[in-house]
Amino acid sequence: MRAFRLATIALLLSALPGLAAPSHTFKLGRDEFLLDGKPFRIMAGEIHYQRIPREYWADRLMKVRAAGLNTVGTYVFWNALEPEPGQWDLSGGNDLGAFVRTAQRLGLWVIVRPGPYACAEWDFGGLPAWLLRTPDIKVRCSDPRYLAACEGYVGKIASVLRDLQVHKGGPVLMVQVENEYGSYGNDRDYMAALKGFWESAGIEVPLFTADGATPPMLEAGTLPGCAIGLDPGTSEKDFDEAARLERGVPVFCSELYPGWLTHWGEDWARVKTEEFLPDLRWLLDHGKSFSLYMFHG
Repeated sequence: MRAFRLATIALLLSALPGLAAPSHTFKLGRDEFLLDGKPFRIMAGEIHYQRIPREYWADRLMKVRAAGLNTVGTYVFWNALEPEPGQWDLSGGNDLGAFVRTAQRLGLWVIVRPGPYACAEWDFGGLPAWLLRTPDIKVRCSDPRYLAACEGYVGKIASVLRDLQVHKGGPVLMVQVENEYGSYGNDRDYMAALKGFWESAGIEVPLFTADGATPPMLEAGTLPGCAIGLDPGTSEKDFDEAARLERGVPVFCSELYPGWLTHWGEDWARVKTEEFLPDLRWLLDHGKSFSLYMFHG
């Protein structure tokens, strides 16, 4: 209740004129994240803003804050933003900038997971269907036609996030490159191209990847210079797998599962609390950063 009241006060104060948010630094240390030069543990809850009516964003974000978490993560679904080539809709429930600013007003940092392939049990993983009008196109690889579309998408999202980065007074700490790519392919040039698109578009906060904690997935899905997310990472063995890459970047649990999806026709999926808590306790006891996937939604 106290956290809820504090978040509400923060929201009201932020609406006052002349109160600009201070800028911060967020960097990758060798083993930990550094906020303003000091060790910082990300304790996040993920919600997908495009799956929640805009009128409920603040309510859901206050619940993230009231749970004692300091960060919110969200996917961005490209196909909802660009239903036809060059026809963008970042209004209403698609307004990423408004969601990020709402999170900041409520005292939360933000991690953005824009894909371009997001998965998340969303049609075509968030890729726009119009890509397939080119009959022989290959997605999630170095096909130049696919990469050209991705570059346009990255540029559009970067234009929203550029001034919301933490060093510019915003709440955005990190941006993800692709999603669990090690479970799909092994095109290093593709991953490097995506990383380059974000950097060229003015995204200066750290980038990260997210993959299963197995050697083949980590080898194919990670990138030098990017933080390593594990989906999930809940043991010393999981974190050791990432450490073997010797990248010199922080490793964190980018997806910790307090719930699970239900396929059509299946019994309702429920994760038993007594099975989930040991994983959360291990992460807390060992000072690891993590994100609850999902917190809501």
